This record gives sequence, structure tokens and C-alpha cells, in this order.
Amino acid sequence: MRSLYNFIVKPLSKRYDNAKKINDKTLIVNTSIKNHKFVSKKAIIVSTPSAFETKIKVGDIVYVHHNIFRRWYDNKGRERNSSLYFKDNLWLCSVDQIYMYNNKPFNDYCFLMPVLNTDTLSINKEKPNVGIVKYSNNTLEALGITTGASVTFTPNSEFEFIINNERLYCMKSNDIAILNGNEGNEKEYNPSWAKSS
Repeated sequence: MRSLYNFIVKPLSKRYDNAKKINDKTLIVNTSIKNHKFVSKKAIIVSTPSAFETKIKVGDIVYVHHNIFRRWYDNKGRERNSSLYFKDNLWLCSVDQIYMYNNKPFNDYCFLMPVLNTDTLSINKEKPNVGIVKYSNNTLEALGITTGASVTFTPNSEFEFIINNERLYCMKSNDIAILNGNEGNEKEYNPSWAKSS
């Protein structure tokens, strides 16, 4: 069973990631299907498109767009699957909805770790629009922007992922605006709740 242009995926564990482990207890942090932040973004490839070749293979673990597994309510209040639902816990996923596979950025995406804000007058824990490159890609590396580099990115270009118990921002390469250089005085900011995922 193969789609012509889409990957077929299924959730790696479940459709929503709304439980956090705290010591020996499990805390349910969200019970609504409306909040996209708690939709699982981790999937496994069941089949690849037949129309083109790809580096991604059957069985690879991928990070995908949150709307693939998301549920919603129609105008009569009935709970529905997304339009990408295929059948039997399987969903269609286009190539531009995959951001990472096997811990490698896919297409032109990169992942940044937020930076701790050292401004003592600010109430924000992280420095706005600044990050440390965690997963680079070929486009950025050709420009000298490698893992560990401090960069400034354009406002509202980032979207949040939890990968290996780290809260990271995903964005396209052209959203990186400035290479700051790394003076060694910036610290990564990873909130404690991300480590309990």
C-alpha cells in the first residue's frame, strides 16, 4: 500500500502527548483536543511515496506537523479526525510536513535551543529571537552556521518541538537572520517540564 505523493505515517506512541512524569506520578496537563501544543508530532513511516525517491525509509522515526494527528469539532459538536486521516490509525503526510527524520533535519529545516535571558529587569526567561543551533543543515553549514553557533532569527518564525527531552525551535534556514558568533557567555534554556516528557 503506497500513496502516489504522500507518506503514510502512524503516531509513534499515541496521538496526544498530554501526560508528564513527575517522580513516580503521572500528571495529565491537558484534556482538550483543541490545544495544538499537546498533539503528538512524533511518527513512524509506514510507507513512502511511489512518485519519487526519498532518503526517508519505512520504519524511520519522523517529526511532523501537529495538524496531522489533531482532532477537531465540527459545527454540530462532533469530534472528527483531520482531513489527512486515511484508515486504521494511519495518516497521509506530505513531504513538506516532515521536519526531522532519525534525528536529522529534513529539507531546509533547522532546530535551535532557546537562550537564557540574562537581563535582570526582564520577566522573560529566554532571550527573544536568539538561539543556539542544535541541528543544522547543509544550507546553513555552507554559510558557516554549524551546531553550537549563536544566531538571531526572524520574529514568529519558530515553532516548538520536544526532542530528546529538550525544547527546541524549528524553522526554515532563511529564517536565520544573523550569525552572532558564540562568545561563550550564552546559556541554553531548557525548562524543567520539557525533561519530563
